[in-house]
Amino acid sequence: MPAQEVISTDIVLDAQIVLGEHESVDVPVRLAYRSDDPLAVALEFLGPAAEAGTWHFSRDLLWEGLQKPTGLGDVRIWPPCPCHGRTALRIMLLGDDGSVLVDLPSRQVRRWLRRESFALVPPGTEGGAIDWDAELSGLAG
Repeated sequence: MPAQEVISTDIVLDAQIVLGEHESVDVPVRLAYRSDDPLAVALEFLGPAAEAGTWHFSRDLLWEGLQKPTGLGDVRIWPPCPCHGRTALRIMLLGDDGSVLVDLPSRQVRRWLRRESFALVPPGTEGGAIDWDAELSGLAG
């Protein structure tokens, strides 16, 4: 079976690392999605925050986090909270070296997921985009 062409999409966003209730630092981040890893998105820190690396987590988790608080493990997401004056999507990343809160522009994230990511691999069809033979041979080898 020939390998499928890998298609990807990404968006660079102006995000904020939350330092305190009224203090944050602007930082660029990239959200990326690849058809050969259809269940995940990547959040990559750019510029001075690049040392924070790249985080991979569920695309469904990101989408669900736009609607309601979600996540139990290393990635937790909260939707915008207009009642508290927060219009951003908030993501908490928990690592071995500590945690970081990142605010992303929710409208841009929602638009990118709908128009770009879901256009590449529609929700519910991710299993068909996985090369199961390659995955299984990787487990066996």
